[in-house]
Amino acid sequence: MENGGSPAPANGWRFKGNDDLTQASSLTVRGVLNMLMGNLNSDDTRPVIPLGHGDPSAFPSFGTTPFAVDAVCAALRSALFNGYSSTVGIPSARRAIAEYLSKDLPYELSPDDVFLTIGCSQALEAIISILARPGANILLPRPGFPYYEARAGFSHLEFRHFDLLPENDWEVDLASVETLCDENTVAMVIINPGNPCGNVFKYDHLKKVAEAAKKLGIMVISDEVYDHLAFGSCPFVPMGVFGSIVPVVTLGSISKRWIVPGWRMGWLVTNDPHGILTKQGIVESIKGFLNITSDPATFMQGAIPEILENTPSHFFEKIIGTLKETAEICYERTKEIPYITCPSKPEGSMFVMVKLNLPLLDDIEDDLDFCSKLAKEESVILLPGLAVGLKNWIRVTFAIEPSSLEDGFRRIKDFCQRHAKKQ
Repeated sequence: MENGGSPAPANGWRFKGNDDLTQASSLTVRGVLNMLMGNLNSDDTRPVIPLGHGDPSAFPSFGTTPFAVDAVCAALRSALFNGYSSTVGIPSARRAIAEYLSKDLPYELSPDDVFLTIGCSQALEAIISILARPGANILLPRPGFPYYEARAGFSHLEFRHFDLLPENDWEVDLASVETLCDENTVAMVIINPGNPCGNVFKYDHLKKVAEAAKKLGIMVISDEVYDHLAFGSCPFVPMGVFGSIVPVVTLGSISKRWIVPGWRMGWLVTNDPHGILTKQGIVESIKGFLNITSDPATFMQGAIPEILENTPSHFFEKIIGTLKETAEICYERTKEIPYITCPSKPEGSMFVMVKLNLPLLDDIEDDLDFCSKLAKEESVILLPGLAVGLKNWIRVTFAIEPSSLEDGFRRIKDFCQRHAKKQ
């Protein structure tokens, strides 16, 4: 060539899309739900019943508290939060989150233990990226939240699945954790309260998880984005309670408890009284990750102290009461449909896993086929279990208006009866 350099490829262009991103996005809940939304029948005039999402903010029963809205407005109007934030978060917000979380712990968190993120998703991205050294692997729950698999895959971090046991209220199969772990395993992830299972781990079980992780020399990543959304017999216990046994990295946000997922305000917190995460370079790596990524909106950080300290308890009681009501509807209506089975009543979060009884259904191949045809015929969106690692199950969201939930289950029942095998 006249000016040097190698010749252009045959099609004339040297650039192309990143196939890793395309593959990773197809694993996410959003990717699967977007595909199902494309199956809706435009001739069906009935409202779509969205039982596959995790965002109840559009429904009147799940509106956020005016106190949180006022706090955000006050932070904006103050003109104190119009500039850049520190990459780890502004001091007042870190202090408020440390105090908020310390109420449930046997020790006091420091503001230095708290790192602010753009929702819980960025906290997840941070810890996965930090752990993704060559050859390392991480243990993930099955069923679980597929964003962990997607992010680990994109970061070239090997992931291995341990099972949650439906017959034991979805407890961790600790024997499988020990079997899966080797010298390259760095961490295990738990989600409590559970997405997608609707379970809440008991204190004694969490202690066993901590002891198993200590024995194996791995940290525990505890996704607590649904913290305190527990309405059954088992109270929510943060994994950080066991931080003196094993280092715990807690991921959380205000998204679910305050019903504001679009506000994108989350945190990554080190529960580590013995300073092991610091000695192992994890804390410096967290800071390094945040130095090269974006920060949460500064005015949202400015509103956090007011939101955490002054939200009235009756708001939380109302949300918990509504979730308890809709979880009960979901469980009872499932029992009326012989083509699906719910192993246990949900006790937390906004979801429940339901098993398909495929031998009773005609012309339904699997969970994806069930959800695709249900969307087309009944305008009801459910999440197929394959999206969360459990084929031929479905995840049902009950964070929706009670009347819409009832309507959705009527349509699911009609659909199942229409596709039932003839006796």
